[in-house]
Amino acid sequence: MDIQNKVVIITGASEGIGEATAKLFATHGARLVLAARSADKLNAVRDAITAAGGTAIAIPTDMRDQKAIRALVEAAHTHFGQVDMLINNAGQAIYAPIEHIKVAQYQQIIELNLFGVLHAMQAVIPIMRAQGGGVIINISSNVSKMAIPNIGAYASTKYALNGLTLTARAELAADNIRVCLMHPGLTATEFGKNAMVSHPDGRPAVPPSSGTGAPPPDSVEMVAAKILEAAQNEPVEQFMR
Repeated sequence: MDIQNKVVIITGASEGIGEATAKLFATHGARLVLAARSADKLNAVRDAITAAGGTAIAIPTDMRDQKAIRALVEAAHTHFGQVDMLINNAGQAIYAPIEHIKVAQYQQIIELNLFGVLHAMQAVIPIMRAQGGGVIINISSNVSKMAIPNIGAYASTKYALNGLTLTARAELAADNIRVCLMHPGLTATEFGKNAMVSHPDGRPAVPPSSGTGAPPPDSVEMVAAKILEAAQNEPVEQFMR
């Protein structure tokens, strides 16, 4: 899709990959709807984009709340009259061995990483179908292709997201709604620090590949560039490397 003048909803847009993606898409002429829980951070991203000549609105949204998600999509559609692309980027991790995963925490990240994506897709699909098509990009992770100790809960949500996304791509092809998966690798963000920790040793939620000899993490700008590439080329899956 050529994103010039297209209306793009980006969740988790207040920092990290979401913020970098929003700023990059703005330079390519997209009209942005920014969603995240942190109103102050979200408004700062919006203000930076509009100060640079871009078009963006900020709608603070808890992506665990189905009613809030539907209100987000309705507000985007009311404001711009269309919704051309949805980028489901919001997510959180748990750092714990399987033996010590707290089910309540697991339920929280399922609500965000999986149900939040599902609710957002269900809200935009009728709009996209009525307008003749659209693009949905779900941000998964390369850990969904691996088995890394201590992040099984998080990885499992991404395994499930992969299946949901690939099935949706097949189901929605006839409606000209193209559904894509993006798989970031280790990225220089606050994602690890923001993870919930249930490790019995109280270990910090460091990225799983951050040990000696590991490749340096990708920058958020590098990941945003790959998301833009996915938006333009609409592949089934987009990998960083």
